[in-house]
Amino acid sequence: MSGGGVCAAAGVCAYGAVARSSQVFGRTLRKTGIADAVALTFDDGPNPAVTQAILDLLDRYGAKGTFFVIGKHVRAFPALASEIVRRGHSIGNHTETHPRLTLCTPQRTREELKACDEAIGEATGAGTNWMRPPYGYRSPWLDGIARERGEEIVMWNVVARDWATEDTEKIIQRLRGTRGGDNVLLHDGNHRVLEGERRHLLGALEYWLPRWKDSGIRFLSLDQVKTSSEANALP
Repeated sequence: MSGGGVCAAAGVCAYGAVARSSQVFGRTLRKTGIADAVALTFDDGPNPAVTQAILDLLDRYGAKGTFFVIGKHVRAFPALASEIVRRGHSIGNHTETHPRLTLCTPQRTREELKACDEAIGEATGAGTNWMRPPYGYRSPWLDGIARERGEEIVMWNVVARDWATEDTEKIIQRLRGTRGGDNVLLHDGNHRVLEGERRHLLGALEYWLPRWKDSGIRFLSLDQVKTSSEANALP
């Protein structure tokens, strides 16, 4: 292969690994596909510093969300993971330790997903249909491994970047363009610590949830999105 060919192949691999819109390494779910429905998705929990308050807020507005949990955090706070499921939200696999999966072997990848699934099952008695790779980084083998486990890879099309600031007003502004059909990436936890500061996200949701609801937006869990999509596909 020529030098130009090598560079092109490397570029394709890099795009496939990290670009949130890429389908190079397998199909991912980016949007709800439902004109009036938004998927609020929360990564890196459960986190007793804020997850309970988020659950209460979602209840207040009749909203369902999807929580992509880290296995080691579920093991630390199993009752909170169970509460997520008990309240009717979807729960998803965000690996056991939050590694960059582009740097993980197939065996390590399987171990990360298996351990997180086991933590979810032990805490909630439930399984999951969903997996989100940490940082959104995917390897060429992740899609096959996730599907072996019956899990669909979920990305996003709207991001609050709530890990990069603790300024509620900045998060409010970043979510201003959210509309029906969107899949919004939020963080109720911090993968580096068990009880991360996320009150700025709570403040942004307290601002936007009533306004979004008044505009006619529904908030569906990914399980609800899947059920709705399958029903609409029936002849």
